[in-house]
Amino acid sequence: MSLAADITRSDGPTMTVEDLATKTLTILPMQLQMEVSLAQYIALLGVTLIIGWLVHWMYKWINPTCNGILPPGSMGFPVIGETFQFIKGCSSLDIPDYFKLRMRRYGPVFKTSLFGQPAVFTCDAEVNRFILKEEGELFQIGYPEAVRKIFGGKSIDAFRGATQKFIRRFCFTFFGLENLKEVLLPELESAVRECLATWATKPSVDVRGGAPDILFELVTKKFLSFDAAKSAELRKSIDALSKGLLSFPIYFPGTAFYRSMQAWKNVRKTIRDTLAERSLTPDKKHGDLLDLIVEQLHCEEPLINEDFAVDMVSTLLFASIYTLAAIIAIAFKSLHDNPEVVQALKEENQAILKNRKDGHSRLTWEDCKSLRFTSQVTNEIFRISNAAIGVFRTTLKDAQVNGYTIPAGWIVIVNPMAVHLNAEVFEDPLEFNPWRWMDETKRSTLLKNFMPFGAGSRVCPGAEYSKAVVTLLLHVLVTEYTLEEIKGADVFRSIDVMFPKGYHIRLRQIT
Repeated sequence: MSLAADITRSDGPTMTVEDLATKTLTILPMQLQMEVSLAQYIALLGVTLIIGWLVHWMYKWINPTCNGILPPGSMGFPVIGETFQFIKGCSSLDIPDYFKLRMRRYGPVFKTSLFGQPAVFTCDAEVNRFILKEEGELFQIGYPEAVRKIFGGKSIDAFRGATQKFIRRFCFTFFGLENLKEVLLPELESAVRECLATWATKPSVDVRGGAPDILFELVTKKFLSFDAAKSAELRKSIDALSKGLLSFPIYFPGTAFYRSMQAWKNVRKTIRDTLAERSLTPDKKHGDLLDLIVEQLHCEEPLINEDFAVDMVSTLLFASIYTLAAIIAIAFKSLHDNPEVVQALKEENQAILKNRKDGHSRLTWEDCKSLRFTSQVTNEIFRISNAAIGVFRTTLKDAQVNGYTIPAGWIVIVNPMAVHLNAEVFEDPLEFNPWRWMDETKRSTLLKNFMPFGAGSRVCPGAEYSKAVVTLLLHVLVTEYTLEEIKGADVFRSIDVMFPKGYHIRLRQIT
């Protein structure tokens, strides 16, 4: 019976104030207790449901669904996955502990989660070749979300058919063998000579940070007809862009991803403004690659739109310059640490110069191909640097690989580094030994397991371009300069080849 009813009853003896107070104090705690108990029950039920949902979500994260047998491995913590273990550095050029531990525990093919996405790593040469040759059937180009957002969701590799043919045409116009032989090779040599001559006037140069100096002005001129001043301004934004490529895609001020996205906006604005200006006079030719873009955008049935064009040019600018930065730094480091290699290089390259009527004439394509030992040094530089973190693919449908099933939509990362540094394939893999490539009994096996530029239909169109840059660098360096190491010799490998304190050298011109 309620308190109000007790107070208003007329039958029975009349209640005194003391009786009423006593009864009130007795009934109120009982009602409050009932109300509190109900609130606690509801709260407990809510907490139980949330915990149950979290447990279910974590279970699904740790044990993702698959129509078959997933590769062994660990998905790590929810969302974070194994990202922090992955990006942890290794204090040498050896295979990072992240891969060593997992290959020992799970074998060369294992699952993981990086940057919030499920992924499979393959560190086996045969599996690597299979994945790269199944382009378009089981796999297609695919990158972590941070990379996709920075370079545009509709990246240049996401398109197929006629659009993809246009992209290949665009790439080969600059990187292709014909243009390299006839036009680009002497321009690359001039760029190398000018950069090294400038470096030789300075007391020291950070090669790791300064490597883009060699190519940036030339490439921006060939792509966009930029002069030195405009190239320098664009360089600042692309430098900032490169620092957050493989970071968590958290768009919040202060994060690496946020800074990269801001830099990306600046790069895109620069290219978009240039494209808009050129589109006002589409018939005027500038002799650069942007001519092809303007021509395509103004045809009757364009294969691309403006947004895609801006993304494509930005991506190719970055790829043609910054992917070589670590390789160039390793080239300098390897020559400094191996004077016998320098001597052999010098003898071969000076012989080329002595056989000319004009000792200062440029290297021809035939000269480059005749430099056999230089070619082996170039191979060794690419093998030991392994500057690329891997070759990224996404499964188009459930794929059967090495007895396992990789679900559709997962990232697959082909890891040539683990093969290039495998002692069973490359004896003493951390030793810089160009002569290993000249052993005819082992050469075919080495080349079969050597894939710094990928394989299959998606082999990097800039492969010959990259090798030519390193060959020209070696030629000019050993015939015209001596190299002294100043500081920053410590090198470690993370998602890239890094020199924590830079790699500072001094060049002196041979007189």
